[in-house]
Parts: sequence; C-alpha cells; structure tokens
Amino acid sequence: MTEPQEIDWDPRSEPVLKDQIAAYDQMRGRCPVAHSAYGNWSVFRHEDVVRILDDHETFSNVVSTHLSVPNGMDPPEHTPFRAINDRYFTPAAMTAFEPVCRAISRELVAALPRGEVELMADLAEDFANHIQCAFMGWPDALREPLRLWTEKNRQATLAMDRVAMSAVAMEFDGYIREQLRARRAAGADAPDDNTTRLLAETVDGRPLGDEEIVSLVRNWTVGELGTIAASVGIIAHYLAAHPEVQQQLRDDAASIGRATEEILRMHAPLIANRRRTTKPVTIAGRDIPEGERVMVLWASANRDEAVFGDPDEFRLDRDPADNLLYGRGIHVCPGAPLARLELRVLLEELLVGTTRLETVPGKEPENAAYPGSGYAWLPLRIG
Repeated sequence: MTEPQEIDWDPRSEPVLKDQIAAYDQMRGRCPVAHSAYGNWSVFRHEDVVRILDDHETFSNVVSTHLSVPNGMDPPEHTPFRAINDRYFTPAAMTAFEPVCRAISRELVAALPRGEVELMADLAEDFANHIQCAFMGWPDALREPLRLWTEKNRQATLAMDRVAMSAVAMEFDGYIREQLRARRAAGADAPDDNTTRLLAETVDGRPLGDEEIVSLVRNWTVGELGTIAASVGIIAHYLAAHPEVQQQLRDDAASIGRATEEILRMHAPLIANRRRTTKPVTIAGRDIPEGERVMVLWASANRDEAVFGDPDEFRLDRDPADNLLYGRGIHVCPGAPLARLELRVLLEELLVGTTRLETVPGKEPENAAYPGSGYAWLPLRIG
C-alpha cells in the first residue's frame, strides 16, 4: 500500500494569500519542492522549473480531460495546433495591429480621471477587454458581457466551485460560438478579422472543429483578460512606488520594453502553470510518482537569488534568457508577442499622457487572491 505523501504547505492558507510573493520567497529556501493539501507538487527554484520546461516528455501538459488548444497538448498532437496559433502572433501581424492597440491605449489614457483613481477598474481591466475584442474583431456590444464574465470566472475560481466554473465556461463558449455562427451566416461578407480567419484553418487536412476553435480562443481570452490586466496594475503600481524608475522611463522610452519585463519578473502576473509527470522523477531530492500534478511557480522561479541575486533590484542589463515571464520550451506563452506589444504601447501612452503616477498615502492596494496575482484594488493618483 502506498504511503500518503507528507503535506508541506497550503498555497491557499491565510499567511500565503496575504502576500504570495513573500511566501514563495520563503518556501524557495525552506522547501524548494513542496507537496500541498490539494495533491500538487509546487516547484519554487529556477533551475528546477527550467528542467521541467525543457523536458516536455517527462512533464506533460495534458493535465485535464478537457480540450485545451494548444496549451493542454503534447507532441505530436501539439505541433500542428501550435503552428496555427503562432500564425496569429507573427511580427507582421503585430506590426499591423500596433496602430489599433495605440489608438485604444491613447483613448483610455485620455479618459483616465486626473487625481485619485482605482487603476484596475479605471484602466487595467478596461484595456484588456478593449484589446481582446479588437484583436478578435468582436463587436463593442460584447465588451460588457465579457467584463461581467471575467468577474464571475474570478469568483468561481476563488471559491473552487466546480459547478459554477463549468457554467461560466459554457457561458463563454456560447459567446464565441455566436461569433462563429454570425460569420458563417455572412459568408463572403464576413469581416476580415481573426475570428473569421480561424474558420478557414485546417489541421491534418481537415477544417478546425468549433470545439477546437472555441478552446483556442478561450485560452487567448483568459490570458488576455486576466494576465494582461494584472500586468498593467503591477507595472503602474511599481512606477508609482518608484518615482526614479518612472522618471527613467519618461526620459528614455526605448527602455520601456525591457523595464516591463523586469518589473513583471519581480512581481509575476501569472502565479503558476501545471504539468503532469509521465514517469517517476526526483526533483531537488523529492521523489514524485508517475501521474502527479506539478505546479511550476513562475512567481518564485523568477525571483531565485541563485540566478538574480537580490530579486527586488531593478536592473535593465539582465540576461533575458533567464526571465521566465513567458515560459520557455515548446509551450512558451502562445500570446507573448501580443502581450509585449500591448504592455509597451500602453505604457508609452500612459507616460506621454500623464505627468506623474503616485501612490495614495494611507491607502494600501489590495492583493489579488490565488490563483490570481497583482492587485484586486489599486488606488493611485494620476497627474
């Protein structure tokens, strides 16, 4: 009979949720591979995370019975679906989308009230919503349902309510299927946008099925509405709390891209991703059986002192290959080029369109709860 695994930590405990980043820093030194009450193995060190990411045969991305295109696939199935995905994020595609991204960014910054704002609602979440609809070619009328859907999804996930999570997923799928139906009905008059283009994609000599398109778009959208909004809040708060860095970027816009990745290295917008072991493996002295779920903690690995020294030191001269913000290996973030474009352009417009970003004395931001990151509530003063 197999001995039950010792429980090393609870990622949802009150001390961890109060300050996830500090908790992960502590765990990295105390217990670099930790078994949790939820049946997951959390991996905290950079070298161990890199090992997992570089060995997709031992650490599978197929962690659920639900279809997830292409994130939840392994080669050879993953390969053609990933090729389809990547056609939508080429340098040429990003160049073509940049004017749209800039126009949205400029409009939202111009509409941002001067004085005290709640940045998540007043900019970050609205930006992510606008951009995703524009990127997919969705109508403005879909933005409000998506905003409400994002909140319902967040609440269901926080509560670990499987019934609510399933209902929320079906609701989102319905929005996408309606967009597909509208384009099929329009025929040759369908808009020339990314949603229409997906209907023409083929894999293994057959058209993509609606379930596959919905899964692909769901992965794009969840990443956009959650992670990009979190990133905007993290970056804005860091610049408000570090006026010397803010001024550096106001004086040298060319460094904005590197600066955003360094800020998000220190405070990850995405806490973790899952893998599943395909055979018994030993990591940092811990024996992990076959079929176990392993959580790669981006929020810890990117702060590993063995790689970055002082994890809170802001530096623009770090080796970008060490930064796991967008992952690495065959499952590197599918939307990384779009995320980089969005964050760079929004920050350019925010710094041009304002004179200062400041924290609000006496009003501390409220951290987002696991599995989210960043801020749930972020008061800032805009000049």
